[in-house]
Amino acid sequence: MEPNRELATWLLGNRHRIERLLDDRLGPAAPRASGPEAEALRRFRTFATTTLMRGQAAAPALDGLRPNERRVMALLDAWREVAAELAGPEGRVLEQALARPLEQFRLAIRNTSSGRRAKGTPRVSRRAVTAAIDRVADAFLAIDVHEGTIVDANPAAGALLGVERDTLLGIELGSFVPDVARAAWWTSLDAIAEDSDSQRFRAPLHDIRGAEMELEASATRFRTRGRTLALTLLRMPAADPAGTSAAGARPAQ
Repeated sequence: MEPNRELATWLLGNRHRIERLLDDRLGPAAPRASGPEAEALRRFRTFATTTLMRGQAAAPALDGLRPNERRVMALLDAWREVAAELAGPEGRVLEQALARPLEQFRLAIRNTSSGRRAKGTPRVSRRAVTAAIDRVADAFLAIDVHEGTIVDANPAAGALLGVERDTLLGIELGSFVPDVARAAWWTSLDAIAEDSDSQRFRAPLHDIRGAEMELEASATRFRTRGRTLALTLLRMPAADPAGTSAAGARPAQ
């Protein structure tokens, strides 16, 4: 790989702008500054700029890093896209230059995760529920009822909330719940936590841009690997013949 010092210098000089644009794009799905995924992005930035500066680099430094592998992969793609957009006409050149460092970093993350699994550490990239949910047309979220975090989702849920599916992993559900709807959500999740097999409830959410959506949820209790999940399907309310949603219908006066 040929060195590209000019591009490496550009990435260093624009790192804060890239981070701000990434935060703007992902909204509540953006990595927390103190979280392991944000640290993974910082280490990738260092690895990528060093590789571009020298034309080669030592293996990425991942010691002590414990991110969610699938979420990191999605965040890396989002970071690359934002950087390319910021680069304007040079965006294509930037994407090509980052291709090799990005693949090396991905491989290092996977190998690190595999090493932890061999030592008995839980596998971070394993699906919380069967991947058959990906074929479900309705938005699907698997929610840890005790921590209130999204542990799995399908592409339809990502599309509904405005981000790639894997970007949602590990995010607090409350990041997407309007304040006025929190009580309804937590009451239903608490019921699931306390052995209720299923719950149906109004489930308003907002996407990463803040646009609110009136939804109905059907949640089923599911136990896996020592934790309780609410397997939740989200649908738009059915409209009645008068054009009013069933959830919002009122008796005629």
